[in-house]
Amino acid sequence: MSLSGALSNALSGLTANSRSAGLVASNIANATTESYGRRTLDLSARTLGNSGGVWIDGVTRNVDPAVLADRRLSDAQSGFADEMQSFASRVETLLGPTDTAGSLVGRYAAFETALLSAATDPASDQRLKLVAQRAEDFTTMLNQISVEIQDARTDADRSIGSQVTRFNTALGRVSELNTAISDSLLRGGDPASLMDQRQRVIDDVSDIVPLRSVARENGAVALYAASGTVLLDPDFHSDPVEISFTPQDPITADLSIGAGTLSGLELNGKAVNSSNDGALGGGTLGAQFQIRDVVAPDMQAAIDGIARDLIERFAPGGPDSTLGATDPGLFTDAGAVFDPLDETGLAGRIALNALVDPAGSGTWRLRDGLGAAVQGPVGEARLLRGYSDALDALMSPGSAALGSGAQSFAQHVADFHAAIAAARLRADGEQSFSSAQNTALKELELSKGVDTDAELQELLRIEQHYAANARVITTVDELMQTLMNI
Repeated sequence: MSLSGALSNALSGLTANSRSAGLVASNIANATTESYGRRTLDLSARTLGNSGGVWIDGVTRNVDPAVLADRRLSDAQSGFADEMQSFASRVETLLGPTDTAGSLVGRYAAFETALLSAATDPASDQRLKLVAQRAEDFTTMLNQISVEIQDARTDADRSIGSQVTRFNTALGRVSELNTAISDSLLRGGDPASLMDQRQRVIDDVSDIVPLRSVARENGAVALYAASGTVLLDPDFHSDPVEISFTPQDPITADLSIGAGTLSGLELNGKAVNSSNDGALGGGTLGAQFQIRDVVAPDMQAAIDGIARDLIERFAPGGPDSTLGATDPGLFTDAGAVFDPLDETGLAGRIALNALVDPAGSGTWRLRDGLGAAVQGPVGEARLLRGYSDALDALMSPGSAALGSGAQSFAQHVADFHAAIAAARLRADGEQSFSSAQNTALKELELSKGVDTDAELQELLRIEQHYAANARVITTVDELMQTLMNI
């Protein structure tokens, strides 16, 4: 081998060493950076006549696509579980613990106790006012629950709008990065940083919709929802799909997607199934639709059924014989007679009859009847006992939301509270499982990323190679100096 050939070999080695050292430094510096792919230098043997050396073929960005895909799906599953748990906890917190006075169960118990107390001393105006006050407290609680459920639906609808905007922006950004990466590769550049950025953009929205990424030519990627819905595929069309949604603020109990009064999703102007089982379900977006269109309406129907059952137990034909057939009973639909065809949202409208307003002077009608013209005997407790008996009676509910079994009113209240608590417990379990799975996948992904110990060992090998190549150059220089001195 000639001296010039040896020098060429050593110089190519030094160039490769320098580039490798830079990559190692970048790997160590970004060891904790999310979406960073570890870089390695691709080398191949160089043959130029009788001399050798190395070619730098490029830089490889090392990412495990299987682990990355599983982690992204887990992001969506975890996001769904988090949103459902948050909603369940929100409603349960509003109902309160059953052993507290301010809870739904506690307020009903206080109303029932006030009735029993008044029946033992019907002449006491104070006890009659307490019955009215406790009844009003209970209806106010039903109102608050209804308002909170509709507020949760409004929040879900608002969240859907913001998530759709974020997702559209991310798809557009991924499309732009696909183009930039392809251009960089065609020019012989290093697109690893652009790939990091693209992965970061996709990861930022992987909790919204479960995503699958498929490699395409020239470094581009296609994105699909877990349902198989095409979101971006440069092999078919350079532009991503456009997701459309129209928010509704506020949302009331009578609005629903089935009736066409709430917006669903559209992909490129075409309506798609917007439920959690639809085209973009499975993540936080699907969770918000599940809350807005399924879970919250079911809760509203149940609380409306409780309100209806309460009204009907005290309606004409019940314990108060002074009521006419068209008179509102002790509990009313916003002051009017309840219409069985207008049950939706009833819990938000139920109110104590104004004739026995605790702030007024008519609470004696709790003892003598709402239709009584004048006060009767102050010791008469028959109607108060009738009210208590009506609450305890096993009756088949008029509302389909409460089932068909005959139950007391207290059982309906307790069942509703238990159902909410059970839903929260299920949500806790699903959240715990999905969170543990997501954490495990993230740890697995990190374990396949930058290992600083291994990088430092690689740096030592680079140093040794650098010293060997430098020694060759020094030797060549010494030989050339010797030749020059002859």
